[in-house]
Amino acid sequence: MRVLVIGAGVVGAAVAAGLTRRGARVTVLEERFPGAGTTGTSFAWVNANDKDPGEYFALNHTAVHAYHALGGDGFVPTGHIEWANGETRRVELSARVERLRDREYAVERLTAGRAAELEPDLAAQPDGTDYVLFPEEGHVIPAVLLARLLGEARDRGARVETGAAVREIKSGGGSVSVTLADGGVRAADVLVSCAGRWTGGLVDVPVLDPRVSGTVTNGFLVTTTPVPARLARVLTGDRLNVRPDGGGRLMLQALDLDDAADPETPPPDDVGAEMLARLPEVLSATDGARVERTRVGQRAMPADRLTVAGFTDPAARVYAVVTHSGITLAPLLGDLVAGEVYGKESALLRPFRPTRFAEAPAAPAPAAECPPRERG
Repeated sequence: MRVLVIGAGVVGAAVAAGLTRRGARVTVLEERFPGAGTTGTSFAWVNANDKDPGEYFALNHTAVHAYHALGGDGFVPTGHIEWANGETRRVELSARVERLRDREYAVERLTAGRAAELEPDLAAQPDGTDYVLFPEEGHVIPAVLLARLLGEARDRGARVETGAAVREIKSGGGSVSVTLADGGVRAADVLVSCAGRWTGGLVDVPVLDPRVSGTVTNGFLVTTTPVPARLARVLTGDRLNVRPDGGGRLMLQALDLDDAADPETPPPDDVGAEMLARLPEVLSATDGARVERTRVGQRAMPADRLTVAGFTDPAARVYAVVTHSGITLAPLLGDLVAGEVYGKESALLRPFRPTRFAEAPAAPAPAAECPPRERG
């Protein structure tokens, strides 16, 4: 089977790898370079602890387990520690813990002492702070994961074409073809679009435009210079989220600052300065840390804020994948989507078909479907 995959981000790379495992002849078409889109601007936290409704939680929970089965480079399975100080946050965290236990999700309450044992440079929090460990969660270094997945696909014969901007998709007569910006044409038996936030310009799937959607699709990410602080896992608190970013660097995220995130303008200097000012609230031993880079992360967000996965045409020639949980879902999607292309329907993906948008007007999603903490 010949398959075209549009997009060489982490989802496209995972799908390409999954297809080549099944023997497909794959060509990946990437407009710029691998990882140039959302993959390169992600907090890259693998998690499912605050994802609803139930079908979406089940998909992400299975995806967390898929990372552990994947093993090897790309995934750092050290878990995630969250804490809550104020009464409102403590009540919310406690309710989430009980809900997750009912769903058989790995979660442990911690004492302050145990949290300090796990993270010796964790900053001291006020008395009464609640701590929780999600031991099966983790994070990835996106470039490392992308290299692994694309490398696997290439090793099995996949071709990756960069500078290949797809402008039109045509299906019919038992095949599918694309026209590129330079006038070139590529044909195959099936096409899988993993174009992320550009999906709506290629197939009939409504995706929010990051240029006008505010904090739903945009958020600041700050990378620090290397610091001699010990940090093994994702930390999330009331005012700042932190994870290791390789080579002693830290990645910082402060969700309450995202109102000013605009992908059309350079990030203001005071964003990085504010996150650095908050860093000692989370991690000690960070004296001398400086901002190395500030970016605006842009998420691929379907109109109803839930993952899309399925064929968009009656002939089953054009398959679309778009999700704002791309890092968390990528390895699982790579396997499930490849299986569906080969005719094996996935029960996990059944609730997320693109046909749902044609069946009924998309209602605004409840806040729980895309909580502001969710960045994986």
